[in-house]
Amino acid sequence: MSEMQPVKIAPSILSADFSNLGREIADVERGGCDVIHVDVMDGHFVPNLTLGAPVVKSIRKTTQLPMDVHLMIDEPIRFVEDFKKAGTDWLTVHVEACRDLPGTLDAIRKAGMKTGMSLRPGTSVEALEPYLDQLELVLVMTVEPGFGGQSFMADQLEKVRWLRKRFQGMISVDGGVNAQTAHEVRTAGADILVAGTAVFGQTDRAAAIRGLRG
Repeated sequence: MSEMQPVKIAPSILSADFSNLGREIADVERGGCDVIHVDVMDGHFVPNLTLGAPVVKSIRKTTQLPMDVHLMIDEPIRFVEDFKKAGTDWLTVHVEACRDLPGTLDAIRKAGMKTGMSLRPGTSVEALEPYLDQLELVLVMTVEPGFGGQSFMADQLEKVRWLRKRFQGMISVDGGVNAQTAHEVRTAGADILVAGTAVFGQTDRAAAIRGLRG
């Protein structure tokens, strides 16, 4: 993908003000974002604990934008139906978190959601190769999953370049994406930029989103 082609911007609600979540989402939607990114952590696969399907269901009432739910949880197949019922559009699971990856992807597909897969920075991108024809989205982590505000790991962009040559679906990048790093991410070939504090941490969210698009 040429860097001149438009990318989608997916603000991560992990960095939003949860006491005003509906207004926060409306603000970034007015600002021109394309997707709402929701991080779900179980305190086991990653050391942090966030939200679950009930919050996703509440968000669904506030926006018609696609919701990309990133499950950083062990054995996510257990919760596929819950997140479908909550209004999830794209469900992304970790290659490291599933005992039965084909079965998990099949369950997501049968539930009517787009299938996504992610991997930790330390996991080789080749681990995804057997599943690429079953995926519609690959999420490349450019920080260790579990906490916001980490430094961007530029070496992970080699995974994006590898995928761009082999994968026909969407490539998303999450972690340390901001106005300074977005150019690198776009140039590597990403389709979607996930950004937390780079959007929700700014007073003018529309300007922040435009800055990420380049």
